[in-house]
Amino acid sequence: MTRQKTTFALALDCRTVWRWHFYAGLLTLPFVIILAVSGAIYLFKDQIEAWSDRAYDRLEYSGDSASVADQVGAALAALPGSIPVGYELPTGTNAAARVIVSQSQVSIRVYVHPGTLQILHMIPENDRLMRTLFRLHGELLMGDRGSNLVELAASWTIILIITGLYLWWPRHAKGLGGVLYPRLRSGSAPFWRDLHSVTGVWISTLALCLLVTGLPWANCWGNYFKTLRHITGTAVAQLDWTTGSERLVAATGAPGHAGEHSGHGGREGGDSGPWRRDSGMPKDMTGFDRVVAAVLPLKLEPPVVIAPPPSNSENWSAKSMTPNRPHRVSLLINGTTGEIVSRKDFKNGHLLDRIVGTGIAAHEGRLFGWPNQLLGLLTALGLVMLSVSGAVMWWRRREQGVLGAPKILLNQGVSFGLVVLVVAFGIYLPLFGASLLIVLLAEKFFLSRIPRVRHWLGLPLPRAHSRSGAVCLPPKK
Repeated sequence: MTRQKTTFALALDCRTVWRWHFYAGLLTLPFVIILAVSGAIYLFKDQIEAWSDRAYDRLEYSGDSASVADQVGAALAALPGSIPVGYELPTGTNAAARVIVSQSQVSIRVYVHPGTLQILHMIPENDRLMRTLFRLHGELLMGDRGSNLVELAASWTIILIITGLYLWWPRHAKGLGGVLYPRLRSGSAPFWRDLHSVTGVWISTLALCLLVTGLPWANCWGNYFKTLRHITGTAVAQLDWTTGSERLVAATGAPGHAGEHSGHGGREGGDSGPWRRDSGMPKDMTGFDRVVAAVLPLKLEPPVVIAPPPSNSENWSAKSMTPNRPHRVSLLINGTTGEIVSRKDFKNGHLLDRIVGTGIAAHEGRLFGWPNQLLGLLTALGLVMLSVSGAVMWWRRREQGVLGAPKILLNQGVSFGLVVLVVAFGIYLPLFGASLLIVLLAEKFFLSRIPRVRHWLGLPLPRAHSRSGAVCLPPKK
């Protein structure tokens, strides 16, 4: 009897999990495709930017380069009323100088010929291709509202993968066909089912890593994380990544914001560089040359950005903004003497910041070179395949006139263990918890009381009683 009760409870849980898996897939499908495609392209950000900037990295000129102060001055003269907020060290002897200035609280990148001081190109940071792609990937070009949508989709995708693994678990499998490799000669229906489940099991771990490491950028989860750190006494003065609207403010280059430098790393991805909170026009522009002279021998990983000091200080900042975050270095340098006042390496940061930073580097495909990029690309392609195969299965299986969701059993209950797991996920993923509660309440008190909607969604009658103990499980492989 105990074994029969256990089997029945597992069957009920399986149906509940199956229904959540269905709704999670339906909700996240378009978002997963957008995020997977944009993320796959962003993995090759460095290569794409090197190609797009190739005309400014292969300048042909003879003679000495002008001083850094003069290069910055040329950029300022081209944009009257602007102030310097950053100078990016050139990565080659024939590369144009990159000077970032702020004009009317808009951050603009100016390409200056280092010999003739000719202005070669100017572009607002937010108009750059990879910056636009970053905002599409992180917030659907919609600001905080888009960030919340992306976070909601990411949270449900985590649930989608975990419930998918639960449903995939080979309880009655005969052989590895349909478990670790698709059965190609069993007809179209088993093929699509196998393609979906087998792809899911192979990429599940990598996909979960991508989703979890992307949460710190999200508006709600990022602020949730900051609040918990303040409560637990693990907060730091300045994070190395931005959340939600901070990305937009940081990208403006406005002198009134420090910009918690980061986002999707590199030359702009989500941050416009280590701009100082109250930096203005430097009193002595030659400080640029002294700071550059002090930084060059250190051979920091590029891109390296020099930023002027606050108005009440002589200490300039220099920071390696390498996408491989464990190699990042932050310096404070006296602009008058060129002396290095302080140095902070990645290893000096708080443990939580190091964990998040390492995760971000892996998320962006920068932690261990091209193999990291390849794994990220394969994961993105796998997520697209999961979405397509899931949509095909849903369309082929659904009955006319209904959504096609697995029907809820009358008086169906769930196990204590499942409740604990749901609560745990609701605490870790607050948008998932809130949205699930809304859905459950809407089903119970509103949707189930509208006959057509109830039929379309496969909901039971309110307060109905089961006449049968039969259960319906997902189709066997």
